[in-house]
Amino acid sequence: MNDKKFAILIDADNTSDKYLKVIFDEATKEGVLTYKRIYGDWTSQDMQHWKDSLLEYSINPIQQYAYTKGKNATDSAMIIDAMDILYTSTLDGFVLVSSDSDFTRLAARLKESGKIVIGMGKQQTPKPFVSACSKFMYIDILSGENSLLADDGTAKTKANSTLTNQKEITKSINVIIDEHDDENGWVLVSTIGTLMQNKYPDFDCKNYGCKKLIELLKKLGFDTKLLDDKTTYMVRKKQKSK
Repeated sequence: MNDKKFAILIDADNTSDKYLKVIFDEATKEGVLTYKRIYGDWTSQDMQHWKDSLLEYSINPIQQYAYTKGKNATDSAMIIDAMDILYTSTLDGFVLVSSDSDFTRLAARLKESGKIVIGMGKQQTPKPFVSACSKFMYIDILSGENSLLADDGTAKTKANSTLTNQKEITKSINVIIDEHDDENGWVLVSTIGTLMQNKYPDFDCKNYGCKKLIELLKKLGFDTKLLDDKTTYMVRKKQKSK
């Protein structure tokens, strides 16, 4: 059981309720959601379709009036709440759901305080916000709308996606193998996962259409093997046929 405690804060102005299932499916894998809050102007007719979803997932709606047209007061309310929770609770981390770059500094500040920051948003989420998180998940990909890699490992994604591309992740994995391989060129797959996650917050095999990291490595053309314990996988660069 993962007993870490998280607050999940959702920007309703920047998120569709159709993604709530995948958001909560993934968030609950990280730990227990002790705070569940969503921010928006609930007096607006545009927000009425959220009602059933809020009841289903027991989310606390936080009212924030749009005081000035064109200004997003919701962002400020969510940021203030996050800082209040940071200083008055013993949470392990935060789940910030938005595709808005305005939360970049918030994510960085929460990490500075030693908190885990899980970001969730669509592929057009600005790169600075993605990079500021400990881990970032693309909800449109997780919902099955898009995938970065086709079955043959070739790139397949939206033109405006900020998801780290195939060429870059393959190059980085090759560097890790060069630095950590044994005398036969093999590296633990778990080592690849840890070091890639440290470098790229959006490096999650599910973001690339795979359920497990080993599947992604095979798609990218690396050699893999399962050790005798039947649980440990190794990976190395593709060997040329003799």
